Amino acid sequence: MDRLLSVEVFVRTAELGGLTAAAEAMDMSPTMVSKHLRDIEKRLSVRLFNRTTRRQSLTEAGSLYYSQCKELLDKAHEADDSIAALQRSPSGTLRVYSAVTVGTHRITPLLSGYLEIYPLVRVDLTLSDRNMDLVEEGFDAAVWVGQLEDSRYVVRPLEPYKMAIAAAPAYLAAHALPLCPQDLTQHNCLSFAYWDRQDAWRLVGPGGDFDVPVRGNFRVNSGQALLQSALAGAGIVLQPEVLLLPSIESGQLVRILPGYAPPARPMSLLYLADRRMTPKLRTFINYITEQMPLSGQSANL
Repeated sequence: MDRLLSVEVFVRTAELGGLTAAAEAMDMSPTMVSKHLRDIEKRLSVRLFNRTTRRQSLTEAGSLYYSQCKELLDKAHEADDSIAALQRSPSGTLRVYSAVTVGTHRITPLLSGYLEIYPLVRVDLTLSDRNMDLVEEGFDAAVWVGQLEDSRYVVRPLEPYKMAIAAAPAYLAAHALPLCPQDLTQHNCLSFAYWDRQDAWRLVGPGGDFDVPVRGNFRVNSGQALLQSALAGAGIVLQPEVLLLPSIESGQLVRILPGYAPPARPMSLLYLADRRMTPKLRTFINYITEQMPLSGQSANL
């Protein structure tokens, strides 16, 4: 007999309290219901029900078996729902959070491709350098820079978040080109307000990681503003590579000390572990992890 069907017959009988009620609910004869139950008891060599003329109650073994079977059926139905969801077109609003720089220069350009494939989805992207709680803010997913230890979230690793040091040719024409990290102490180093330390840059090079004391006359809470200041020749900037690279490639900025930079930070796509995997969320996760892969990361959902 179909063992999964027999399990469902057992669960319905236990929940409805009798053969007749279970037979009506499952559109089968009481005889067939009884046959399924006898088959289970024979296979397990245990009595599952205390039978009376009016009602059937679970034995101790039956209660234990019921809890396990109920969980099994829930998982089976969840699997069916997941496959059915794959067949539906992703639609609706998807709320996403990202840090400003990576969201502006990496995520936003990718969204046009995603929305072209899934035109029924509307992405509501929030950019902020303030750490947000996905639960409280109602986000479906987040692109997170840095370590996160929170069991509420599923973490899908993305490409690392690299940093770079650069300055405008006009600034370097007026000042000596830094040839080693220690030379930075003699330059105007533009400062990012959200960094924990304003008096030193942590760099990694051939000799390992170390702190270099820095000073400067400009501090701001925006990477874009720092970029504009550097382009104007105000000083040396340390910012994410994704922000500086277009200006470096165009010659508007010159990369300084290419063998040195802060350690790359991990970047991840997060979503709540108990969040229902809707088609819009599943396709978004798969698309972003395909476009920003970390070598060796897990396969698509």
